[in-house]
Amino acid sequence: MYFMVSADKPEVNKRFAETHGGSFPILSDPDKTLAKPYGAMMKAGFYKRWTFYIDKDGIITKIDKKVKPVTAGQGSLDFLKELNMDK
Repeated sequence: MYFMVSADKPEVNKRFAETHGGSFPILSDPDKTLAKPYGAMMKAGFYKRWTFYIDKDGIITKIDKKVKPVTAGQGSLDFLKELNMDK
């Protein structure tokens, strides 16, 4: 399973997904309660563009801290294939 976390409100994320044809789930975290424990907040209050790979047992197997939006999709797919989790 995969999903994106955003500090935006649910209605903003819904519009984003509809506009970009996304069928992926977006978790809204406007009060940033999810980001803080993971250390994924910038000092300015924005989310860092990090990708956390969490296995079925809830264990973080990798954190990609050098995410580039242009290549993030392919990079994630490559890593999931490496772990045999691309199904």
